[in-house]
Amino acid sequence: MNSSIAQTTIIAFCSIVSLVVLDLAWDYAKGVPWLHIGTELAILLIAAIASGLLLRLMLRERAAIRQLKSDLVAAREESQHWRRQSHELVAGLGAAIKAKFQEWRLSEAEAEVGLLLLKGLSLREIAELRETSERTVREQARSVYRKAGINGRASLSAYFLEDLLLPQP
Repeated sequence: MNSSIAQTTIIAFCSIVSLVVLDLAWDYAKGVPWLHIGTELAILLIAAIASGLLLRLMLRERAAIRQLKSDLVAAREESQHWRRQSHELVAGLGAAIKAKFQEWRLSEAEAEVGLLLLKGLSLREIAELRETSERTVREQARSVYRKAGINGRASLSAYFLEDLLLPQP
C-alpha cells in the first residue's frame, strides 16, 4: 500500500473517531436514546479498529521495506566482493573463450552472437541489441554451432563451463 495513502486514511479514520466521540458526548448530554448512542459507538469501534489495522499494516510494510533495503545493500556488497575475487578468473575465461572462437574461425559477428548466447540472451534479445533481424541471428548461431562441432546453445555453454563445475579426477 502506498505510504501516503495509508497515512491519509489513518488520519481520516482518526478524525472520524474524534468527531464521533464529540457527537456521543453531545448526544449523551441531550439525552438522545441509547439506540442512537449504541449505533454511534459501533461506528466509533469500527473506525478505531480500522485505524489500528491500517497503522499496523503500515508499520509492517515499513519494516519490510527496511529489511529489503538492507538485503539489497548486502547483496550488492556480496556481488562486488565476488567480482573483486573472481576478476582474474573471469578475465582468463574471457580470453579462453576468445581464443577458442578464433580457433573455430568465427567471424566477428558470429563471435559476438556466441558471447551473447553464452550470457543467456534470447535470439530476439540478441537481434534487438545488434540491431539486426532475428533470422540473421539464428543463422549466425547455427554457424557458430556448426563451426564448433556442437548441436546447440546448451552444448556451447557446457563446452566452456563443464570443466569449471565438475572436479577433475
